[in-house]
This record gives sequence, C-alpha cells and structure tokens, in this order.
Amino acid sequence: MFAPSSLWGGTLPPPSDNSPLPLMLAKHYQQQDNIRDYWVSEKLDGVRAFWDGSQLKTRQGNPIHAPQSMLNALPRTPLDGELWLGRGRFAEVSGLVRQHEPVAADWADIQYRIFDLPDQLTPFDQRVRAIEELCQQLNLPWLQPVHQFRLPDREALNQYLEQLTEEGAEGLMLHRGSALYQVGRSDDLMKVKLYEDAEAVVLGYTEGKGQFTGMMGALRVRLADGREIKIGSGFSHAERRTPPSIGSVITYRYNGQTSTGLPRFARFMRIRDDYEARDLK
Repeated sequence: MFAPSSLWGGTLPPPSDNSPLPLMLAKHYQQQDNIRDYWVSEKLDGVRAFWDGSQLKTRQGNPIHAPQSMLNALPRTPLDGELWLGRGRFAEVSGLVRQHEPVAADWADIQYRIFDLPDQLTPFDQRVRAIEELCQQLNLPWLQPVHQFRLPDREALNQYLEQLTEEGAEGLMLHRGSALYQVGRSDDLMKVKLYEDAEAVVLGYTEGKGQFTGMMGALRVRLADGREIKIGSGFSHAERRTPPSIGSVITYRYNGQTSTGLPRFARFMRIRDDYEARDLK
C-alpha cells in the first residue's frame, strides 16, 4: 500500500563502492544520412553485461552473480553484450541480475548476446567477424552474436524501425563499421527509436486524487541536467500502489522537448535496477 507519509521526499541511498565501467555508449540518432557506413542491429531489451575475462559485471561495475557453470564456460577474452530473455522481458532479466545466490534453473533460458570485443584494436567491421568466429568456436547455445546487417539508406532504416517496433522490439542500434572501440558517447554508436527516452532519479511523490486516491499520483524526479519534473502517466494501478523507491532510477519516454528543453509528455516506462543516480549524465 502506498504510504502518504512518504510523499514529501526521503534520503537518497548511497552509491555502491563500485565505479561505472569505461564502456562505449550510444548517442541518440539524429537522422544522419550516411546509413551505409553503419552496421544495424536490434536494440535488445535486456541488461548490459561486461565480461572482463574473469568476472561478469553491470555497466556500473557491480558483479553479476550468474551460475558458476556459465561463468566457467566464458573465454578469457573480454566481452561486451546483453543478458537477454526476449522482447518485453527486461524486468525478468533485471530480477535475475539482482540475485546474489543464482538459481541455475532461473537462468536456463537466458542468453548472453555479444555485440563487441573491447580489447580488439581493430575497426568494428573486423570485430563483427571476430565475434561470430568466437561464438562458433565456443559453441555454447546461450552465447550468441548480436545479428549485424546493413541497410542502404535512411528510408530503409525508418521502414525497418517501424516494422520491428510493431513486432515488439525496443529499437535499433547503429555502429559505424570503421570505428574502434572507444569509451564514451559519439556518432560511432547510436540508438534509433520511434520515441525518445531518458533516465531520471526519483526524489519523491505527490498523492493521487480521484480514482488514484490512496495511491501515488505522480513521481517527482531529477533529470540528467539537474532540473526537476513530475511524471504522472504511464503507471499501472499496481505501480501506483507500490511506486519506485526514492533514490531509484527510472526510464521515461517523451515526445520532443519544450522551448526550455524539458521533455514533453513524459510518461513512466520502467524501473532501471541496472542504473544508479550517479550514472545520469
């Protein structure tokens, strides 16, 4: 049950002792025309997982307690990829990643989809082939390369994006073929969606009215630029009864920005257990 006493704020939890990993991150696609320069892949709705050769970690540097049999089968080669169960099953993957005592049966259907080899000092064109060869050599049914392909132009990209979104996909990724693996965000790696989304930190709540009496009415959140807004739509009744905790990170979607740069028509999508407040940039 939603507790009205929690309406007006709370204490943000301290960050973990681990530091975010120096990974290659994606920018938002801005309708660039040079689509032929990029490999295209589906944006998987899972949890990013980095294998450093001995330990599996989240992008925040927190250990992922996968079954030991899975970890023992991975190579010494660093891998960058996504733990994935299928479209629309992010919450299930996130729950598994939070386990400290993994249950092998719970992990039976999970896949580790590899999209990069961080220690390879070669263009992505060559890394794509290297990923495929590595996965073939290891021959593990749950370890697969992310399917990479080419499209001729922006029109083809937009058509494919619409098709895949209708089928339940989150979006697409573009990775420049000539790009080396470099830390941070650049046009070498971009995410493409029919809508925009971003993360925010939960600061507090407002109380619901009318049909939402006794439940949360809206979240008060802090955006990556430090400004605050309220998000009052996109929630199920269950989520309003037990809203995201103060200090947690959520993903919200929106349609463009106002003249002052604030998100327009922001609505809740999901809790991001794989993020911490310090990761918002």
